[in-house]
Amino acid sequence: MPDQPANATLEPAGTAYRVLARKYRPTSFRELIGQDAMVRTLTNAIASGRLAHAFVLTGVRGVGKTTTARIIARALNCVGPDGTGQPTADPCGVCDHCRAIAEDRDVDVLELDAASRTGVADMRELIEGVRYRPVAARYKVYIIDEVHMLSNSAFNALLKTLEEPPAHVKFVFATTEARKIPITVLSRCQRFDLRRVEAELLAQHFARIAAAEGATIEPTALALIARAADGSVRDGLSLLDQAIALSDGPIGEALVRDMLGLADRTQLFDLFDRLMLGDAAGALGLVATLYGAGADPASLVQDLLELTHWLTRLKLAPQAADLTTVPEAERVRGRAMAERLGMAQLSRSWQMLLKGLTEVQQAPAALQALEMLVVRLTYAAELPSPATLVETLASGRPPAAAARPAGEPSGAAIPARASPAAIATVVASPPEQPPGNGPRAALARRDEVAPAEPERALPEPASFAELVALFAERREAILHAHLFGNVHLVHFEPGRIELRPNDQAPVNLASRIGTLLGEWTGRRWVVAIASEPGQPTLAEQQSAAEDDRRRKAAGHPLVKAVLAGFPGATIEAVRDLATPPTEPNPTEDTP
Repeated sequence: MPDQPANATLEPAGTAYRVLARKYRPTSFRELIGQDAMVRTLTNAIASGRLAHAFVLTGVRGVGKTTTARIIARALNCVGPDGTGQPTADPCGVCDHCRAIAEDRDVDVLELDAASRTGVADMRELIEGVRYRPVAARYKVYIIDEVHMLSNSAFNALLKTLEEPPAHVKFVFATTEARKIPITVLSRCQRFDLRRVEAELLAQHFARIAAAEGATIEPTALALIARAADGSVRDGLSLLDQAIALSDGPIGEALVRDMLGLADRTQLFDLFDRLMLGDAAGALGLVATLYGAGADPASLVQDLLELTHWLTRLKLAPQAADLTTVPEAERVRGRAMAERLGMAQLSRSWQMLLKGLTEVQQAPAALQALEMLVVRLTYAAELPSPATLVETLASGRPPAAAARPAGEPSGAAIPARASPAAIATVVASPPEQPPGNGPRAALARRDEVAPAEPERALPEPASFAELVALFAERREAILHAHLFGNVHLVHFEPGRIELRPNDQAPVNLASRIGTLLGEWTGRRWVVAIASEPGQPTLAEQQSAAEDDRRRKAAGHPLVKAVLAGFPGATIEAVRDLATPPTEPNPTEDTP
């Protein structure tokens, strides 16, 4: 035994403090909370004698898998106070078997940890013991916790016994990873999926335990603990135990928030409001205040995600705020914010917060990652929604005349017939804001210049050949070479081209062609990449035309005679001779 401090006082045996998760562990099906379907099924099965020989209990940590396995063992082996009882869904708790199982000393109920006994040798030992009848109990019950940790060899060794066990043996498997159990094992068991316990039910359960412990705790504090438990009874009881130990008197909401590192709900609404208004300075200041008060950056992002989800629900179903379990802040401020914000704005915030949560959790400095996320959110709040941009471009009117959804931020002005580059420039520039009100208040004001429609300096090419010739005229030698030798034309019409470049063409060929054509002709050209074979390249067409002219020339009688007279001669080129000008015929009376 390790040395004790000089001032330590050893408590008598049996008086050591037991944590709430162990002290209030359910001992019967009636005490289980949140698992009504499983309790009803097992109760009816025990009452009718239709008991399976193997069970698989799955669910997240702390929902009662191992506890349920022990209750099943007690229900099967309970003999009642008088020793003559039969299997019952309501164990007496006073017979020798009930007390022995509750104290983990029943030799016929074997609880194994598969995380530490994963090998096939451990399963062989278990299988050897299966052949022997129970020492004193009605059934020999094997409880294997975290069964998914067993190796494949161990599962295979257990298969035959699991399929046809002796009548006096029952198996109960508990796991948090049911998908890791081989399907051959799952098919031989009766499976029960234990659900997460709802926060409202957890809060009621914790209130009863707090009252039994003589602790005074506010309902809002209980709600925070239940929400932090995330459906796990054991996790929630551990937090309640910590809160009771932390406080010398009544346990309030502020104390639990400090303990959990959560932000105040009112301040959380203030922060989200600043984010949606684009007030970067105010949002960063509030983040610093919350962080100084003990708020965890990752928890703060999770709270913002939860608030975004709640506002989205209110946007789609306003009646959700009328439930009695909804706090006052969520009901009043949440409803007002949901009416003001647009669906596109909420969806964009959700995506950015979801990605930012991973960054905050993985960043070496969580606070810095949170601040960068806040900056991105405030800048994104000023951007126009995709629907506004599409409607503006489709209508051909400035955004001031185009309707936009209620609650959407107004976008920057976009000229009716601006080029794609001009549109990108205008959209990237945020609307002007007065000094001190927005993330760009410190930036110098820029003069807003609406791009004018470019003058049409060159005629539009009427064919692909003319288009290629235009690039030669404009001294774009590299692009001309690619268009001539590395591009297959699929479709051509003024303003739209579909091409299939080969492997030698650059990846940005289409965008460069479209940009230059737009500058030269003064109209927008769409250059698309197609998958159809298309026509031969211009170089291939020219080569084929020259081959055809050589073939025709080789069939001329004079050329044949020359080729026959000069063995080894070839036709290198065929050129058209210029027709000489017609001279007047001399007349007889000409001197």
